[in-house]
Amino acid sequence: MLDIGSIKIPFSRIGVLIGKEGSVKAKIEEEGKVKLEIDSENATVTVYQKNDPLKALMAMNAVQAIGRGFNPDKAMFLFDDSIQLIVISIKEFVKKDTKRINEIRGRLIGKDGHTREIIEDLTGTYISISGNTVSIIGDFISIQYAREAVNMILQGRKHKTVYAYLEKNSGELKFRKMEESFGGT
Repeated sequence: MLDIGSIKIPFSRIGVLIGKEGSVKAKIEEEGKVKLEIDSENATVTVYQKNDPLKALMAMNAVQAIGRGFNPDKAMFLFDDSIQLIVISIKEFVKKDTKRINEIRGRLIGKDGHTREIIEDLTGTYISISGNTVSIIGDFISIQYAREAVNMILQGRKHKTVYAYLEKNSGELKFRKMEESFGGT
């Protein structure tokens, strides 16, 4: 087996990665054709590739997604080669002001999770805001619109402006996805 790398995840996510009676770990190992070695003292996961490098990278993405706060069911979507994960650092948009990071996290989540839900609904993506990062799971087209909406909020744009951008582009998004599915000209 080939060691393809290690991922550091928060201690609080180790149990989620392992799952009840090891079920999540076993599912990732099966789907990704990998062996996961979990060092719970250092919160490090090492991924060993058995025979399929692409599946092994998908397994690493699934581990990273769980570490970034996604539930395992959503992380398993990353085994579809048309689905990807992106992680955006909130720190890049603020100075070293912890209070400002918390404000921005609050703006991204919105009251009762409303802002995050709107972005997810209009783009067909999944979003997790954990620590100093925003992570998005989605297909190539949808993830671009969700990333732009998140970036707009991180840059301080008004929610109304972000929602208008998403509503304006939701028709184009649906068209581009249909075109991609059915092989547009």
